Amino acid sequence: MSTTRRIHIQADDEVLAQGMRDIQAELKLPQAFPAEVEAAAQQSAANPRLPALDRTDIPLITIDPPESMDLDQAMYVEHSDAGHRVYYAIADVAAFVTAGDPIDLEANRRGETLYGADAKIPLHPKVLSEGATSLLPGQLRPALLWTIELDKIGEIASIDVRRARVSSRAKLNYAGVQQLIDAGTADPMWAVLREIGELRQQREQKRGGISLPLPEQEIDVVDGQWTLAFRARLAVEDWNEQISLLTGMAAAQLMVQARVGLLRTLPEPEAQSLQRLRITAQALGIDWAPAQNYPDFIRSLDPTRDSHVAMLTACTTVLRGAGYAAFNGELPAQPMQWALAAEYTHATAPLRRLVDRYTGEVCVALCAKQPVPAWVLAALPGLPATMQASGHRARQYEKAVLDLAEAGMLASRVGESFDGAIVEVTQHDPRKGVVIVRDPAIEANVSSASALPLGADVRVTLVEADPGKRVTQFELAG
Repeated sequence: MSTTRRIHIQADDEVLAQGMRDIQAELKLPQAFPAEVEAAAQQSAANPRLPALDRTDIPLITIDPPESMDLDQAMYVEHSDAGHRVYYAIADVAAFVTAGDPIDLEANRRGETLYGADAKIPLHPKVLSEGATSLLPGQLRPALLWTIELDKIGEIASIDVRRARVSSRAKLNYAGVQQLIDAGTADPMWAVLREIGELRQQREQKRGGISLPLPEQEIDVVDGQWTLAFRARLAVEDWNEQISLLTGMAAAQLMVQARVGLLRTLPEPEAQSLQRLRITAQALGIDWAPAQNYPDFIRSLDPTRDSHVAMLTACTTVLRGAGYAAFNGELPAQPMQWALAAEYTHATAPLRRLVDRYTGEVCVALCAKQPVPAWVLAALPGLPATMQASGHRARQYEKAVLDLAEAGMLASRVGESFDGAIVEVTQHDPRKGVVIVRDPAIEANVSSASALPLGADVRVTLVEADPGKRVTQFELAG
């Protein structure tokens, strides 16, 4: 798979637009914010609670997709006597939102920002999320400023987070920064980020953790024209991701030590789930030695190859079961995030995810040796259910939009045959299952007149691709 492959979706624009309206209606998704929420947001945007500490001296930058305006994080990294120092400024939503106000109540109803093609449904009104709260360049902003010291091998040496005024110097994007790095003309800070990113990746490997280097599947809509893109991750994205993961682990460390807070958890997968992945690897012609463990196998995959992308997609099945565990005095029975092989929490995206506002407040209080605010403690027990519901809704939305896009992409190819592999057979009906088609690299339903050959390479015929129904169906070729 190339770094970016764009496929124009040959489908009627109105069919796709109607498909989006149908999805939003079926899922009962919120549309415009209530008038009282917008009014409260306008007022709070004009009256932020700025902290006394001024750290506008730190040359922070943001790095995000170029179209992003809801900028949660700004970063600066440098060498230190101990090893490395990470400054990570997180948008301070609580400087604009008060517990129980209209914005807060609506955010608790929504839970998180929903993404689907060109129809983003934000957690907060845009006057905040893409304006007053966003860490846009050249603007004075209230933030939760994390300062994390790392030792020579990339382990956490000290953690501090406090409220501060900050100002981002620049709004950068991944592709632009990667081009500068590749050309040898990037700011020296990016070399430091690479050092930290690679050290943290080494720490991850030593712990037995994994990160799936799954290419992003993007849907762009320009002037009503839909384009589906499969984009391999850039190295700078991986290094930057390690800063976010580091901060989430630092936050979890603070909360576990104090026995109060909320963790993002993921149980160890059952043995049969990993066995199914071995069958998938065999079906895709990928070598997975019997003695090779799952993390090492993941690291052996090449996300620029179509078959390996299909394998990585299948590997997401063992990440099911993720949840949140709130605690105050007694640690959760299962506190670990299995994929990271560490205790971890969400703390770096409060503009887009409700829970991060609360975890940030816990950590600020703990570092200041102050009691956790009562409004945070009161909300903790209910947050896991709120986030579980919003996460389920977000996955439903993303899947429905992707199903719409894939059906639209293949609508003109009904009757054509494709190479693929059978990776799942329905238990109650072995004539039905799931096929991974290698090009384009998608999973879809498949049926046959006889039992499907699990794990076998096959030739399948596209018999239905209906964007109106969001259905793509293959049959095993005779």
